[in-house]
Amino acid sequence: MSVKQAVILSAGESSRFWPFNSKHKSLFKLMGRPLIWYTIQNLKKAGISDIVIIQGPEREVEKTLKDYGVKARFVVQKRPLGTGDAIYQARGLIKGSFLVVGPHKLDLDNYLPPLLQKSKKNPEGVVLAGVKTISPWDYGVLKIKGNKVLGIVENPPKGKEPSNIKATETYILPPDFFDFYEKLTQKEDNLIGAINSIIEQRGAELVLLKKDSVSLKYPWHLLNLSKIFFSFQYFKKSISPSAKISKNVIINGDVFIGKNVTILENTVINGPCYVGNNSKIAANNVFRAPVILEDDVMTGAFCEIKNSIVGRGTHLHSGYVGDSVIGENCRFGAGFITANRRTDRNNIKSIVKKEKIDTGLTRLGAVIGSDTRFGIHTGTMPGVIIGSGCNIGPGTLVFENLEDNTTFYAKFERVLKKSRR
Repeated sequence: MSVKQAVILSAGESSRFWPFNSKHKSLFKLMGRPLIWYTIQNLKKAGISDIVIIQGPEREVEKTLKDYGVKARFVVQKRPLGTGDAIYQARGLIKGSFLVVGPHKLDLDNYLPPLLQKSKKNPEGVVLAGVKTISPWDYGVLKIKGNKVLGIVENPPKGKEPSNIKATETYILPPDFFDFYEKLTQKEDNLIGAINSIIEQRGAELVLLKKDSVSLKYPWHLLNLSKIFFSFQYFKKSISPSAKISKNVIINGDVFIGKNVTILENTVINGPCYVGNNSKIAANNVFRAPVILEDDVMTGAFCEIKNSIVGRGTHLHSGYVGDSVIGENCRFGAGFITANRRTDRNNIKSIVKKEKIDTGLTRLGAVIGSDTRFGIHTGTMPGVIIGSGCNIGPGTLVFENLEDNTTFYAKFERVLKKSRR
């Protein structure tokens, strides 16, 4: 039996995705559409049109996707009790073997075909995607003997990992998965427990990926997603006939320029780059790929943007934005600078939920929520996360995270000295 159904996991609090977690992370928009929309298109491309989406009690995913004409069935997970419980909520809608996938798997079309092919070999077992990792203790890791998968070990102690192959967030499960889940004494968040029970009785098929699939746990992972977007079928190199591009503007590589965009003199755009509708780019700007500017973005003269995402309606004056993610409707005074490298060139660490996380990146600027404002001559240190609705005073350099709705000003003391005669 071929797989015709998919369950997309879009419930949960997305707490590690702050400051973009006022809605589920699947609704973050790139190139004008929410991430989950692209995942749905990949499923349809593979012939899977019966899609069940698990969402939270606010039903924000369902409300958003209606605006894009998406046809799917929606199920509510009333409390965030983990992925196992989320899938269990869909039990009344599942009729055969089904695919379980995260909502941000924009690269799904790269490895879904072999997963579907493997499911024909063992339709009653589990099919999963795995990939090699240098830090297996951080993941669910496959226990393997020869070419046979024996199970998944969650977060094994460092030095006691059964292999260096982690399971990704993509599984094909048999229709009676729910019978196995109901037999667990500890059901909360125990997707892996149910999968291991099936593997023990019926075995598993593994598709070993050559490179890691897209992850979206932390907000800086969006920078990896943006790179994928430019090799994606939905990105098309084009310049709208309604765009007004001044003389001496240099455009190199794959660049999309939307409707009613204005680009003034001596600006240099090195693609891949996406400039959304109604954006206004002042003179002497430099964009260094990859760059995504959503609709209605405005920049001042002498603004440089490199490897960054800028949300809809944000206005930037002069300055430098590097390796950063900026939310919607932010305002930046002249001279704003993101520091994006440590002086010792080591990996940049960021604080998430009071825990210091090694981002694995040697270049990372700032992550800034929506509706935040910066005065003139302000800046951020590498890896700083600033919440939504913040107000940063002029001349302020931000060294640490700022929670939502924080007002933060540097304090200057003026010392007057009498001159000697």
